[in-house]
Amino acid sequence: MTSLEDYRRIKNGEITEEVIKENLRWCAEEEEREADSKEEEEEEMEEEEYESDKSVWQLQNQFRAMKVSDSGCASLVKSILCSRCDPFSAELYRVESEHRKVPVLCNSTVSADSQQSRNNSTDFCSEVWNECQNVTLVNSLFADPQDGKTANSTSKLSDTWKSKSAFCNEFGGSSDDDGLVCFDGEPVKLNNSTENSSPPSGICVEKIGNGSYLNMVAHPDGSNRVFLSNQPGKIWLATVPGEGSGEELVIDDSSPFLDLTDEVYTDTEFGMMGIAFHPKFHKNGRFFTSFNCDKVKWPQCSGRCSCNSDVDCDPSKLSFDKGSEPCRYHSVIAEFSANGTSVRPQEVRRIFTMGLPFTSHHGGQILFGPKDGYLYFMMGDGGGRGDPYNFSQNKKSMLGKIMRLDIDNIPSATRIAELDLWGNYSIPEDNPFSEDKELQPEIWALGFRNPWRCSFDLERPSYFLCADVGQDVFEEVDIVTKGGNYGWRVYEGPFLYNPPTSPGGNTSSSSINPIFPVMGYNHSDVNKAEGSASITGGYFYRSTIDPCLYGRYLYADLYGAGIWAGTESPKNSGNFTSSKLNISCAQDSPIPCSDEAGSAGFSPGFIFSFGQDNRNDIFMLASSGLYRVVRPSRCNYTCATENVSRLAPPKSGPSPSPSASTSTSIRAVVSSSVVVYRFLLSFVCRFFFIELTEVL
Repeated sequence: MTSLEDYRRIKNGEITEEVIKENLRWCAEEEEREADSKEEEEEEMEEEEYESDKSVWQLQNQFRAMKVSDSGCASLVKSILCSRCDPFSAELYRVESEHRKVPVLCNSTVSADSQQSRNNSTDFCSEVWNECQNVTLVNSLFADPQDGKTANSTSKLSDTWKSKSAFCNEFGGSSDDDGLVCFDGEPVKLNNSTENSSPPSGICVEKIGNGSYLNMVAHPDGSNRVFLSNQPGKIWLATVPGEGSGEELVIDDSSPFLDLTDEVYTDTEFGMMGIAFHPKFHKNGRFFTSFNCDKVKWPQCSGRCSCNSDVDCDPSKLSFDKGSEPCRYHSVIAEFSANGTSVRPQEVRRIFTMGLPFTSHHGGQILFGPKDGYLYFMMGDGGGRGDPYNFSQNKKSMLGKIMRLDIDNIPSATRIAELDLWGNYSIPEDNPFSEDKELQPEIWALGFRNPWRCSFDLERPSYFLCADVGQDVFEEVDIVTKGGNYGWRVYEGPFLYNPPTSPGGNTSSSSINPIFPVMGYNHSDVNKAEGSASITGGYFYRSTIDPCLYGRYLYADLYGAGIWAGTESPKNSGNFTSSKLNISCAQDSPIPCSDEAGSAGFSPGFIFSFGQDNRNDIFMLASSGLYRVVRPSRCNYTCATENVSRLAPPKSGPSPSPSASTSTSIRAVVSSSVVVYRFLLSFVCRFFFIELTEVL
């Protein structure tokens, strides 16, 4: 382990070895002239930080020594170990026992009159039991304190505790009206009423990359790495620098993680539309891409046409769209395999292939459900003004739908043909077709025009929100539920829609039970200088960087005409109100923004998509680059709950040389660095399985 003196010198140093040596010499001379009180104060702060890091390393070693083989159980054990770093850990470990290793785990078997019951508690204790009861642990946290087993003993929960009830009687508990709190796997909040109490005055961003991307997916290993893909078909793996570090996200354009540009057909609404990584990617290396291809240019681009007799459609009667015959272009989901950073460039298997009737409105995003592990595939109505063939309301058509596929249980080729599937997948038994026999079994929800960016809320996975692009009047955000019909083309948002032509027939409004949007905006509300409006869906903001955005759903207009924050009140009601926000670029952005930094009304250009990393930070993927939502104070926005006193401004450029610095300025920089470091340290515990060198 690094000595305390080495630790302090490295922390106070700069990037290169030469600068480190020069600064250390200079600082040594400067420290001799400083008052003893100053030296003692700094030494005390450094000692505190050093001890904090020792605690983090100890947690790392403790977790590794437990040798938890199951990923689900491992995730829960990590969160329990990290609860030691929680600012309210004294409350979590409130039982009077100096030997207690586990916080009080939230247990739903509490009084109906308790505060926890009223606040929709989580039965975290049962979750731990269900995930870990049959997992072998070395030196388990959950040993019976009366058992007397020695360190390094190996056991399962079910060996020690004969039932979930016995386990939770020992380790479970509840929050109550007297202020006692339990651990539910998340950071403790002593007062949930503060969420959304201070409305945001604007959104502050920093630019960390110049590239233009359509997709951003956090690495499944929980690190600060992300996968980014562009429309032509390249995927890169990159490390995201910390907020306020002053560093850029570095990508080697010449060395992509995967290059599918030979297979992907790119045009205005064609390209690589989505990427998704299997929930067990760390074990099986499986990942998936969703893209468009041209059967004229690529022989493997071949599949059934979505306009077919099953949906009462004859492709020979469709007109050419932009000079292309119907179903020349296809939507594809392909599986690939990786081992660490090494990827096999050949396709493993084709999950889905479908020909498209026109050249627009084919969505293409893919997501894995956080609870069920199934693959969700977002598909538009296929194009043509007003969905002329009414594909979105046709229950036999895959167009205008969200599909839900099981890619873990793949039937034989014979069985796939018998079931008339579109590729290598099976049907989840609880898909809506089990209740509505008219629905194709792949369909999860219907009535979409062009779903453009969907996400599951990290805190409430049942909140599955999708933005759906409108036709002439309204852009919408929907809460998607099993079997839901979202109205298109009977409705555009909340308004009845009258299609200009209907060769495929109509659906009457009285024959459906539409689910109307929870958020959205009228075309008349935005600047239409670009000729249209088009929504880009986002995420519920779950980062701690901007507390005034926390719990709000962010979405934007493609043309940069606005960004909105949707606030739900009361919580879990599904009732949202949206506020259009100013967006500004931080003055100390690592990469200068195109407009004057810090000025209100900054526009990043076309906002193609949003992204979320493992720190829960939110990113905008725009035509002018990659932007991260940062602390509001960096753009002079006021957020009453932002603790600006603990934060120092990030470095806006290279540090001045020692010869050009005064004692006062150097001390200020050192002091500010210490403050920033201590703030970031609280997050290290939450991600202690990341190598500490990456955090530093």
